[in-house]
Amino acid sequence: MEALEPLRADPAHSAILLDIDGTLAPIVRHAADAHVPEATRTLLIEISRRYGTVGCVSGRRATTARQIVSIGSIAYVGNHGGELLRPGATRAELDPDLAAWSQRVREFAAGAYTSDVRRARVRSEDKDAIAAFHWRGVPDEDAAAALVRGIAERAQEQGFVVHWGRKVLEVRPPVALDKGLGVTALLRGAAAGSEGGVRGALYVGDDSTDVDAFHALQALLAEGTLERAICVAVGSEETPPALIERADLVIDGQGGVRALLEALL
Repeated sequence: MEALEPLRADPAHSAILLDIDGTLAPIVRHAADAHVPEATRTLLIEISRRYGTVGCVSGRRATTARQIVSIGSIAYVGNHGGELLRPGATRAELDPDLAAWSQRVREFAAGAYTSDVRRARVRSEDKDAIAAFHWRGVPDEDAAAALVRGIAERAQEQGFVVHWGRKVLEVRPPVALDKGLGVTALLRGAAAGSEGGVRGALYVGDDSTDVDAFHALQALLAEGTLERAICVAVGSEETPPALIERADLVIDGQGGVRALLEALL
């Protein structure tokens, strides 16, 4: 409560930003089955009514993120910072450099998703300009991981960038892309579009990709754009140590997230 008090005292000029998978929604075997529990969603609706800027930041496409959260009145940063879906908008704004690679990424993913990969039950996910390969919960995770490592090698040989997550490989274009860039763009836009701007921000995440969002808040604090920043890590057996080390607060799983949202209210 002490750490959150500066935001609670000035909600109109505060931003509440949260990752989705592993933070608002439990990690599930099939990515398509992810959902935000109703108790968490209800709290987030109340947060969106009280705080000046509220957004969800995800590695998924922004429109998919909004479907999972099911709140249309908040912002969504998708594709690890490559997309911005503003509150109430019907179409996400896609980074032009990222969009230029969409077709090449899809062609690579189609070629990489061979019969061997399918037999191993690896799941392919189309994120427009990013292709993801998941193997959580497959019959032989070690064998599937070996096949996915082969995909990663071919991707790098063809000029793509690979990123490893929690039992998922992402094949990305070789352009600047991370959640920190998306968070920065969202907060700068919010600051320019409201009287008094955004003075404080909180970010909650659980994975290595969220470290970039932590760095973005600290950079905005250092340059004076923000007066206060709070970085919160969601702890679990799979939470990377680098995220814990850089966090101001560590909370325990989705129950901890709900408690945090309650405390903000």
